[in-house]
Amino acid sequence: MMKDKFYSYIKNLQDKITKEFEVIDGSKSFQEDIWRRDEGGGGRTRILQDGKVFEKGGVNISKVYGHLPKSMQAYFKVSDVDFFACGLSLVIHPKNPMVPTVHANWRYFEMYDSNGEILDQWFGGGLDLTPFYIFNDDVKHFHAVCKDVCKQHDESYYAKFKKNCDEYFYNSHRGESRGVGGLFFDYCRPSKQITINKWFEFITDVADSFLEAYTPIVKKRKDIPYGEKERNWQEIRRGRYVEFNLVHDKGTLFGLKTNGRIESILMSLPPFVQWKYNYTPEPNSKEEELINILKHPKNWV
Repeated sequence: MMKDKFYSYIKNLQDKITKEFEVIDGSKSFQEDIWRRDEGGGGRTRILQDGKVFEKGGVNISKVYGHLPKSMQAYFKVSDVDFFACGLSLVIHPKNPMVPTVHANWRYFEMYDSNGEILDQWFGGGLDLTPFYIFNDDVKHFHAVCKDVCKQHDESYYAKFKKNCDEYFYNSHRGESRGVGGLFFDYCRPSKQITINKWFEFITDVADSFLEAYTPIVKKRKDIPYGEKERNWQEIRRGRYVEFNLVHDKGTLFGLKTNGRIESILMSLPPFVQWKYNYTPEPNSKEEELINILKHPKNWV
């Protein structure tokens, strides 16, 4: 069954990613927390905190199922149905402001009728980068990996899913993007043109490319010297990250409305954040360069 196949995949992927991040950090290990959901299912949360390289990082998997709550029935425009959802979600907040924050998520969803037959099924997910200082080579590398993996499946995927990412990770109340994008896709359903197994192959290829897209950037930037000015800017920009996650993010809202585990849902929030009233970066500064790019998303590759 696809749900078992994908859940097995993300369990192994969680092991692979956390091991790699522990090697890069070199000082701390992920702490594991197994949790259960009363209505059905649970998850395996792994958090690394106060590391040498990573100030806070979470790599979580979950598998939840049961009766779809009323609030989500209205969202999906369905009546009384049962559901199954599983996925891996990660957010990494590095200590050095020269290293970008990264987010990734890969998930699978099924809905059933009263006889247990599948009514609907789809994959979703993606990966995206949120820098505090722009290094063009880093952003181009991240997008080149994304484009390459898409091209192996369909020439149109990169442009389409990059556009989705730019549109989704947008702080409309601020008039700027959350970061410099990547890929975002949702409701990847089987059709006459593509089977659910083909979608599985695409999703897992994207997920398998994550470490290649992100870890070279971390290794290149993690030892660059920085001062209080850069750290303050990082914390101000993290505030925008928090705003997006609490105001706009569908995954956060889904978790809250399905009685998900609050500690796991909010693991995406950084440990140190600032909100300064009406803060504006200095003209022609590196900080202003970031803002200009976030207000005008561009093609990197």
